[in-house]
Amino acid sequence: QVQFVESGGGLVQAGGSLTLSCTETSGIVFRLMGWYRQAPGNKRELVASISNEGNTNYEDSVKDRVTISRDNAKNTVILEMHSLKPEDTAVYYCHGALWGYDYWGQGIQVTVSP
Repeated sequence: QVQFVESGGGLVQAGGSLTLSCTETSGIVFRLMGWYRQAPGNKRELVASISNEGNTNYEDSVKDRVTISRDNAKNTVILEMHSLKPEDTAVYYCHGALWGYDYWGQGIQVTVSP
């Protein structure tokens, strides 16, 4: 059974940094892992993703401020976020894709104060 353990969210001032971590604990290796976010009233949107070969994809508004990495041995994906802005405030969800199916973590709150 897929289980994502997410950590690293919280409250930070604008301009600050946070690192989100997501580990899949059942041992399933996903072809694609990443992070999405959803702010109140908005659709869930991709922040960044990384394939098991290390190919990355970033949402345009974050690509200069965010780095995604992956440790396949630990089944972990890490999202480093810098120069955070209040508009980055959202619930961030770990995501895994495998054989056409999407799997989601429970979500972790990131709040950026002005």
